[in-house]
Amino acid sequence: MTEPSPPRAAGRGGRTVPHPLDADAVRTWCALALQALGRERERIDAINVYPVADGDTGTNLYLTVESAARAVEAAFDGHGASGTAPDLGDAVGAMAHGALIGARGNSGTILAQLLRGMAEILGAGAGGAVEARGEARGEAGSGGPAAVLKRALRRAAESTYEAVAHPVEGTVLTVATAAAQAAERADGTPAAVARAAYEGARTALDATPGQLAVLGRAGVVDAGGCGLVALLGALAGALSGEVPTAAITVRPDAPVRVAGGCPAAEGNGSGPERQHGGDAAPDGLHGDDTDPDGPAFEVIYLLEADDAAVSRLRTRLDALGDSLVVVGGDGLWNVHVHVDDAGAAVEAGIEAGRPHRIRITHFGTPDGGGRGARRRAPEPAARAVVAVVPGDGLAGLCAEAGATAVTVRPGEPPASGELVQAIRQANAREVMLLPNDPELRHTAAAAAEQARTEGVRVALIPTRAAVQGIAALAVHEPARSFDEDMVAMTSAAGATRYAELAVAERQSWTMAGVCQAGDVLGLIDGDVVVIGSDLAATAVTVLDRMLSAGGEMVTLVLGADFPGSLADRLERHVRERHLAVDTVVYEGGQRGAPLLIGVE
Repeated sequence: MTEPSPPRAAGRGGRTVPHPLDADAVRTWCALALQALGRERERIDAINVYPVADGDTGTNLYLTVESAARAVEAAFDGHGASGTAPDLGDAVGAMAHGALIGARGNSGTILAQLLRGMAEILGAGAGGAVEARGEARGEAGSGGPAAVLKRALRRAAESTYEAVAHPVEGTVLTVATAAAQAAERADGTPAAVARAAYEGARTALDATPGQLAVLGRAGVVDAGGCGLVALLGALAGALSGEVPTAAITVRPDAPVRVAGGCPAAEGNGSGPERQHGGDAAPDGLHGDDTDPDGPAFEVIYLLEADDAAVSRLRTRLDALGDSLVVVGGDGLWNVHVHVDDAGAAVEAGIEAGRPHRIRITHFGTPDGGGRGARRRAPEPAARAVVAVVPGDGLAGLCAEAGATAVTVRPGEPPASGELVQAIRQANAREVMLLPNDPELRHTAAAAAEQARTEGVRVALIPTRAAVQGIAALAVHEPARSFDEDMVAMTSAAGATRYAELAVAERQSWTMAGVCQAGDVLGLIDGDVVVIGSDLAATAVTVLDRMLSAGGEMVTLVLGADFPGSLADRLERHVRERHLAVDTVVYEGGQRGAPLLIGVE
């Protein structure tokens, strides 16, 4: 998949090409928002200490928008292959879905819901009509582009309140509401409406320290609100061509500012010692004070479940902890909560449906302080491994081996920012990065380069499949020198041939001939070599072809629905037909590929 593209025909002096309210506007909006949050990420992080002093709101927003931008690019790529272009509904729907599956933290989860609210209006039959009518007609009417954008912004603000268990004013929710109200009062084109929303959000952001006590005491504004201002500034720029030079810089008469842009409350100071104090700014949404003895863990996961199950889940999680945000719909949800019992929060998700992409972060401090206390970073390890894997079973295998896993689903590759975040979480001076997919080589290279600028020595091991990653991880030895370890892991990966079984989704041409929907495909080193109708027979054929050139060990990684009896049959086949070849079996749990095969 291509990386998010820069704004179309961006020129000097903070200008880009203006757009009507259409799919290209959404694409440019994503690119400009990513640029703005990239510039302001560290500044937003610096004022985020509520409800947890973890300073990651800017990073979380950036990663969420990066996922949204990748989804929009995928929508354009998919239509481009057929010679068409996505309409507004397709593009904004992809943006909302990308944000949902990539949402990070309180701030990212709420942003995903805000975008979903906009998509409900822009994509509900009005999307194509808005694009077709253009800016020249119906601006004052109930169905014109400007009116539709107003409704979308209003729905976005409303939906954020619906997602939060206990909404609090003085947070991003307040800023979103003010933006929608300002947009309602605007006249003219969609660009004018977006500009009014941006200005209304900036004004509301100034007022947040007076609305939420922890902000006033810390001398900062709402960190999540800062991010929303950047997002709305990017929307205004996409529609008008006039890109705000500093998306979160406020009015000249605003209160004292923290370094670089976001305003601080007057009279309390805004230096780093204030910004990182125990009671401060938000991406948060519960209570109006930070409890230093609050929950110890942040739990986030995607959940496949129906509406009724999610309603019960909300009640259960609300009793377990705080900062509860559940966003999504149509069977897919993003769940975020702070709890003391992380296991109970995950178990609640299992009872409600199928949770995946589970992330658990501990808020505790090395000296035993609570989550509101200043935290000392633990001493970094000498070396670590970060691996991209396609299933929870392989993620568990990586964890047992001491590696940090980035779990992905079919069609949802990680963004470079997600890999950078995993490298940071590994907390090591040296990192071996295993992309385990040829399509991720550019993404992984970008992540490695970013990590190097942060002082981490990163080796990108050229693994093209999960089984190659397993082989590389098996020979990893932190006691060796960095270069020796890199060579050993690269050699082990290169000595491992890889294959997989897949089920054809449609009729298509392959190197082995024409396949029909439902056929079982056997791929070796990425190429289709066998087309069959039976899973077992195809697996045996692929194994025999791979072992005809020799081999010492076979690795079988079983998919989520792969029959255990079939795995036993394959083991027996290897033992009886290929002497002196060992077989190891792992429960991978991956979707999409029933079986992964490695031969060393």
